Amino acid sequence: MSADVSHSIDLTNQFLIAMPGMVDDNFAGTVVYLCEHSDNGALGLVINRPTDINLKNLFERVDLSLDRDDLAVRPVFYGGPVQTERGFVLHEGLGDDGDHYSSTLKISGGLEMTTSRDVLEALSNGAGPKRVFVTLGYAGWGAGQLEDEISRNGWLSVNADPELIFATPVEQRYDKALSLLGVDRSFLMGEAGHA
Repeated sequence: MSADVSHSIDLTNQFLIAMPGMVDDNFAGTVVYLCEHSDNGALGLVINRPTDINLKNLFERVDLSLDRDDLAVRPVFYGGPVQTERGFVLHEGLGDDGDHYSSTLKISGGLEMTTSRDVLEALSNGAGPKRVFVTLGYAGWGAGQLEDEISRNGWLSVNADPELIFATPVEQRYDKALSLLGVDRSFLMGEAGHA
């Protein structure tokens, strides 16, 4: 793939689906939501690796209360191997008349990713976005790195569906992401033809 072609694609607001041959333990079996992809690199959040920390525990760790029962028991996810001590909140866009947070990346397609404490404070006060997905850490690629991994069949990509992030059970996310491509996991496995 030439350098001109490799940097002309924009996978922002898409899912990356790890191929079965992915050898990197950080990404084997994962689905990554790409928040940003440009000539400078890419940033995404793994959406199918829950940790043993729930949102209530996370809020307690940062000296905030969380009185929303719908959120308290939700897991915090492993977002990727970069800055695993830092929180990332993926949420629905608040629109022009909603509250905005200090450090928010608006993602084409309507979602937003916030890294500032004020989104947690809003949730603690019963406000904030209705649907949230929280990770510790993120996945990052340098310029051309993701394109190279895709060209070596490390990833499949497909347009993201927010319902998969916010409403699909974790254990179904990989297969549901594949189904957005019309692909079944068994077609990707190297064991085809075995009974």
